[in-house]
Amino acid sequence: MNKRFIKGSLATMIAMLSTNVLAATEVTVYTAFETDILAKYKNAFEKSNPDIKINWVRDSTGIMTAKLLAEKKNPQAEVVWGLAGSSMALLKEEGILKSYTPQGLDKLHAELNDPQSSQAWYGNDAFFNAICFNEIVAKQQNLPKPTSWEDLTKPVYQGHIAMPNPASSGTGYMQVSAWLQNMGDDKGWAYMQNLHSNITHYTHSGSKPCVQAGMGEVAIGISMASRGAKLKTQGAPLDVITPAGIGWESEAVGLVKDSKAAQRVVDWSISKEANELYVEMYPVVGHKDVKAVVANFPNVQQKMAKMDFARMGSERADVLKTWSDKFDGKSEAK
Repeated sequence: MNKRFIKGSLATMIAMLSTNVLAATEVTVYTAFETDILAKYKNAFEKSNPDIKINWVRDSTGIMTAKLLAEKKNPQAEVVWGLAGSSMALLKEEGILKSYTPQGLDKLHAELNDPQSSQAWYGNDAFFNAICFNEIVAKQQNLPKPTSWEDLTKPVYQGHIAMPNPASSGTGYMQVSAWLQNMGDDKGWAYMQNLHSNITHYTHSGSKPCVQAGMGEVAIGISMASRGAKLKTQGAPLDVITPAGIGWESEAVGLVKDSKAAQRVVDWSISKEANELYVEMYPVVGHKDVKAVVANFPNVQQKMAKMDFARMGSERADVLKTWSDKFDGKSEAK
């Protein structure tokens, strides 16, 4: 009986030791990627890296940026993956992101990456704004098709437009920044004041205005071009319109804690394998060798606003305070 007991105890101990050896290292990754793509990215990474497990913490760009800044003295994230370049520039300035040179950097489009020395963030993809226009609702309401940002200030559109709150949505903030940078501050704020008269509500998600337009809840959603293309491909009665001066930005990855496991997450996130997943939704991705045509995605290249991402990061707090003081009263409840 004693021998059996000893053998049983040894077997249990060996099993426990084996379990500990095989247990995956967990990496906490903060993200603003859309919820419906997180599982795909996690599964692909963990298949290639079975000894590492990703724990996502997800929220919209503005909220995630604020969370990272609030945790500056006691960081909880190890990697930030899928956050706007302007936010990444601010996080670097605040000392939250570590300088790191990932494997495969030479394969990336430089214009999507941190432009400063001691690079700390790298573009996974570029995302663009658009106007999602429900053609059925427009016909019912006798609304003309808008072709410019100025068109959206016409009285005929009063109560028919939704757009993201820039304080909680990177999609919203990049369009506000595009208006300010390309119109000038005075004209940009005056434009937003006129547009505000026609806004029915501001959402806390960048894709939601397009989803609402696709469902007929509003006629017009200022939103993500990629979401508009996807919904149109799925059969939504949308026209995805890109007026001159559309906002755009890179979604990027960066290192918060300098561990080997966290570095491997960053390395994989810029790999060709990862970019082949990004390109399923975004037609412009970081890797030079990955290209695709996304069904119903509008031609954005000649409509892109000139964007200064460093300025977006440094002005963020002041711009958002001004915007919130003027317009937050129409925001949806969180």
